[in-house]
Amino acid sequence: MIYLDHAATTSMYTEAVRQMLPYFTRQYYNPSGGYEAGTKVHSILEEVRGFLAQEIHALPEEIYFTSGGTEGDNWAFFNTIRNYAWKGRHIITTQIEHHAVLHTCHFLETQGFDITYLPVNNEGLVEPDVLRAAIRPDTILISVMAANNEIGTLQPLEEIGALAKEKEILFHTDAVQFFGHIPIYVDAMHIDMMSVSAHKFGGPKGVGFFYARRNISMSPLLFGGSQEDNLRAGTENVAGIVGMGEAARISVSHRQQHFEHEKRLRDYLGEKIFSDIPNVHLNGSVNNRLPGNLNLRFDGVEAHALIALLELNGIYVSGGSACTTSHQEPSHVLMALGLSPVQAESSIRITIGYDNTIQEMNYVFRCIKKCVEQLRNL
Repeated sequence: MIYLDHAATTSMYTEAVRQMLPYFTRQYYNPSGGYEAGTKVHSILEEVRGFLAQEIHALPEEIYFTSGGTEGDNWAFFNTIRNYAWKGRHIITTQIEHHAVLHTCHFLETQGFDITYLPVNNEGLVEPDVLRAAIRPDTILISVMAANNEIGTLQPLEEIGALAKEKEILFHTDAVQFFGHIPIYVDAMHIDMMSVSAHKFGGPKGVGFFYARRNISMSPLLFGGSQEDNLRAGTENVAGIVGMGEAARISVSHRQQHFEHEKRLRDYLGEKIFSDIPNVHLNGSVNNRLPGNLNLRFDGVEAHALIALLELNGIYVSGGSACTTSHQEPSHVLMALGLSPVQAESSIRITIGYDNTIQEMNYVFRCIKKCVEQLRNL
């Protein structure tokens, strides 16, 4: 099996798994326990918090452990409306956000909030001038994802953040596809809130963290105990947090190496496909994209059929976000680029990881060529 769907999830680093194991057995204590064993477990969580803060150039008290990106995205929006609705009821996001953002926005519209969904250009980029024109006196939040999960486009966070700061508007970014792969500087990027999920960089599923700048007003999304400075109730997922911390350490220490390796494989595979298979198109930005991302459109080919044939050949790719695979509608991200429904449904997403090889890319190319020819000849 050749796995090329790393944007959906990654395999866990072996060392991250090993680091987690004691917290299921010998060190199973509740970190809120008032005895020494619980205090020691609590101190481990604070070590992870400190490392994550250091990695994004933030303060430890600005990091909150969560269940992942979806919770973080929801927290950003509901925290904003609870604490800043007195300033206005207008929110700006984009047409290509993850559904954790879009569905939250759709709900808020039913509650009387006005949402602007910014268009993107044909590379999937938010243009700062378009954003500036959308800002109103009653705008309270701008939410733009750092890197798109389908086409890999990297947004100009510093420009967006600077504009939000200039207008005194909160800026949130969904950095689920970004953290662990590309450096983050929350001050330079003027980020006020940020969502991260561990399973996108070699950590476990069901755990992540939320960054919130210390000078913004905060309210809980979950109520109950006093965990996470009284802002995120519930006994901490200790093993998951430990695994996330170790995965973050490994990802950071190998980040440049992984970046260059994934980009090299992506470019190698892309060049072979574009040179030997006719009527293939790249969706998204040529250069301004995540290193392992290839979103390709094959004219005259139905993506679901191509994906099924590739799976029969031991290759796992996807048609887009793993969170929407049960839906039959064309990708909202590809439609936002200006593609027709037919073009969107002719596109597959290939996302390469650090453990893929050149040999695998050669095999993948041969299989794609064979399967595309087979489908076009039906």
